[in-house]
Amino acid sequence: MIEITKQLKKSIELFPNLTECKSSLGPIQDALYVLGGKWRIPILVAMLEGNKHFGEIKRTINKISAKVLSHELKELELNGFITRRVYGTKPVGIEYELTEYTNSLGAVIVALREWGLLHREKVKTEWN
Repeated sequence: MIEITKQLKKSIELFPNLTECKSSLGPIQDALYVLGGKWRIPILVAMLEGNKHFGEIKRTINKISAKVLSHELKELELNGFITRRVYGTKPVGIEYELTEYTNSLGAVIVALREWGLLHREKVKTEWN
């Protein structure tokens, strides 16, 4: 818990005054809008192994409906994180691929994973 407090204080030092703190709200809201929700980051992580077909992504992510997956893939494509390739085979083949831009999320995903692990431990400790 002490380590988390030190990290939080260090993060707060990035915004030494109220004006700078408020000016960070817009970019944070933009990031949350693009990456927000329950499924977008899990979809991207599921695709780290390489190109995937719709069914492969769906099987990798538990409990996501086809309708939601389809919507989230469209949003990720709109925001430049994935590309959709259509092949003229019979039946038509569709494959999804991460873009180079997705690499910009590396530190974000690692930070979320680390925080998630810390939070899970905190909750487990408090409930036991």
